[in-house]
Amino acid sequence: MTDAASSRSQSPATARKNVGQASEPAKSRPSSEKRREAHRVAEELFHQRPDWVVFFREVLGVGGVVPRLFPSQDELAAFKQTSEYAAIQKMLADLRNQGPYGAELDDKEPTRVITVRLPRSMHEALRAEAYSRQISMNKLCISKLLQALEDAEAEESNRNSASTPEEA
Repeated sequence: MTDAASSRSQSPATARKNVGQASEPAKSRPSSEKRREAHRVAEELFHQRPDWVVFFREVLGVGGVVPRLFPSQDELAAFKQTSEYAAIQKMLADLRNQGPYGAELDDKEPTRVITVRLPRSMHEALRAEAYSRQISMNKLCISKLLQALEDAEAEESNRNSASTPEEA
């Protein structure tokens, strides 16, 4: 069996555990190598077609591949500027478009409930948007929350790169 074939048969947890098991710790490995490793593991998991929750947890979530390879805020911010990170975000978006949602999601990972107080007019606008898109309000709110987080991260990365003098 080829290495690629054996890696596709790994469970998400096994694929994640294999990251950083090289002879060098993640901190001492070159950034380009860590970027390729994050992308490779994400791609292997993506080809197993997990649901988006598993992919997010194993790749981007607390204790996932990306936070383990890029433990400092500076390293993570730099990684978020790369094409590898953009490719991982695209994989996540593709999986999110497939679901699961609702009861299916509860079977995959325990969910938590938060209560958000918002003006009635905003609630009605969200309800109308969810109806017009033919999705649940929960799915719409999760999508908007994830998009807001991505936008905030991109803005922060842009500010950090603008304040960092370019090397000659």
